[in-house]
Amino acid sequence: MSSTIDEKTLIERAKEDKEAFGQLYELYVDRIYKYVYYRTSNVADAEDLTAKIFIRAMKHIPRYKDQGVPFSAWLYRIAHNLVANWHRDNSRRKMVALDDITHWHVGDESPEFATQLLEDKTLLISAIRRLPSDRQELLILKFMERLSNAEIGDIMGRSEGAIKSLYHRTLLSLREDLHERNGRSPSTNAPEKPSLFKRPFSR
Repeated sequence: MSSTIDEKTLIERAKEDKEAFGQLYELYVDRIYKYVYYRTSNVADAEDLTAKIFIRAMKHIPRYKDQGVPFSAWLYRIAHNLVANWHRDNSRRKMVALDDITHWHVGDESPEFATQLLEDKTLLISAIRRLPSDRQELLILKFMERLSNAEIGDIMGRSEGAIKSLYHRTLLSLREDLHERNGRSPSTNAPEKPSLFKRPFSR
């Protein structure tokens, strides 16, 4: 994309110009594909769904309106809906692909989470896999895509406050699970390591 064309201008052009939409595709296809792959754990299905997401986006972009969140949130919402349909139609258990979890961007906001990734990646992956699918998706959007509360809420169809609450409950669940898998309960009197998840999700 030319440096003289900002994203808003490109979006407006893409409503009537397929070449402009192609530029948006190039900007976002890698991010959307990664998100879909994490939600499906299958390369072929991720490629197929990513194509369908952009076909749907191209069809509906003439009706796109800026609602104060990035254009990417609109694409993620389309992806969220198509992946949910895919899981339902295929009667698949919703599970994310976590093999490259060490690439999640967790150091800046959750340094203790990053430490856990280094110390016991397998244990943390297992704990995340036991979470409900919406909580797995929340962690993907937060730590892989680095989205804000408002953006995640727009994608998942929830308020910003509801996302903050869900995030807090998710981290508490992970903390309790990790304690139990380590052979002790959070309620014991044993010395407790610093919590992985004490920092608030404020964005």
